[in-house]
Amino acid sequence: MIRAAIIQLRSGAEIEDNLEAAGALIRAAAADGAGFITTPEMTHILQRSPKRLFAAIKPESEDIGVSYFCALAKELGVDLLIGSLAIKTGEQRAANRSFLIGSDGEIKARYDKIHLFDVTVSRAETWKESNVYDRGQQAVLTDIDGAKLGLSICYDLRFSGLYRHYAQSGAQILTVPAAFTRLTGEAHWESLLRARAIETSSFVIAPAQGGQHADGRATWGRSMIVGPWGDIRAVLDHDTPGYICADLDMADVDEARAKVPAWNYNPDYAL
Repeated sequence: MIRAAIIQLRSGAEIEDNLEAAGALIRAAAADGAGFITTPEMTHILQRSPKRLFAAIKPESEDIGVSYFCALAKELGVDLLIGSLAIKTGEQRAANRSFLIGSDGEIKARYDKIHLFDVTVSRAETWKESNVYDRGQQAVLTDIDGAKLGLSICYDLRFSGLYRHYAQSGAQILTVPAAFTRLTGEAHWESLLRARAIETSSFVIAPAQGGQHADGRATWGRSMIVGPWGDIRAVLDHDTPGYICADLDMADVDEARAKVPAWNYNPDYAL
């Protein structure tokens, strides 16, 4: 049994302020008994301007968010998934990188977002994440308290093959930290999360950004934990910062997979 928490944020353009806001909610979730705590994509900065972004971010070895969250995980004795940080990798390049930090304060796993958000969601809203961020090159399977964990970030959610790969590799929990736009979130967020859970018979943990941000973007919020039968175990049904917990029993994964083993089927659809 794992008591998991999702943290919902409204990160802005000032890293120190975002760390303080995230830290307060992480502490509250730990005090509520959570042993596995997750935060959204871009936990310590949401900045649409490349010029301002690169003026603020640092390489991993110099990033104050990495050191802050490692120290906090050790202090609280929790496993902490920082959904992602913007990590400088070159003069004008960055990684959108998740960090799983153990209760000893050491980084257990890193995952760089594979599917970059290059889309036109409306006539007024276009995103080209690849202008700034480098594409991740590999899926990452790790573990917490004996449970297998498959890492992903936001737009990855639309690519079901990644999650099937994780399930067939032994993952019981899938993490989807996100900053979904308001338009796509309202239309697709819950449906996609529940679909990924149903398709893989896995828990899906999805902490999100929510609300109107300092850089002008608006995100959907509605962070949630979905069970392996597609049932919503916990949800923040709004876009304001907060946290919520749920107890995850890995026996529920085994039961769902025994009932409907479609997650492990690899048919040949050659035409």
